[in-house]
Amino acid sequence: MIAPETQIRLARPGDEQALGELDRATWSTLHAVQPPPRAPYPPFFDERHLPEHYLVAQRGEEVVGYLRLVPATPLACNAHVRQIQGLAVAESARGRGVARALLRAALAEARRQGATRITLRVLGHNAPARALYASEGFAVEGVLPGEFLLDGAYVDDVLMGRPLDA
Repeated sequence: MIAPETQIRLARPGDEQALGELDRATWSTLHAVQPPPRAPYPPFFDERHLPEHYLVAQRGEEVVGYLRLVPATPLACNAHVRQIQGLAVAESARGRGVARALLRAALAEARRQGATRITLRVLGHNAPARALYASEGFAVEGVLPGEFLLDGAYVDDVLMGRPLDA
C-alpha cells in the first residue's frame, strides 16, 4: 500500500534537477544498459524527454520516484500503444508502494490518452520489477536472449505488455 503522504502527478519543468538527481542516485546494472552517469550531466529534459512524458511520485516537497510513459513509436498505426520507458524510486521510498502507484497511474494516464495497450522492456535478471509488472497484469510477450552484455554477463531483454481494459 502506498504511503498516504505520497502523491502522483505529471512532471513540471521545475522538476528537472530533482529528477536528474534521482535518476543518477538510482542507477544500477539491475535495470540500466548504459554506463553510470558521469559529470557534466546532460539535462534530464530534452526534445525527446519532455516533462509531460513523466509521472512523478512526491512525498511532501521531495520527489521520490518517476515513470516515463510515451507512445511506443511515432507511427499512426501504432498510436493506440503506450510504452513505459523508465521507472525509478528513491531508496528511501522503496517498499512503500511507490512503484506500484506509479505503474497504476501510468495505466490510468495511458487510458486517458486513448491507448488500448501498454508495453515495456525489462532486463531478464530484474526479478523484483518483473514480479511487480506481472502482479499488475503484464505478461511476457517476447524474450531477446543475451541481448545485452552487462558486467561480463549476457542478459535477456524481456518484452512485456497488457491490454488496457476499462
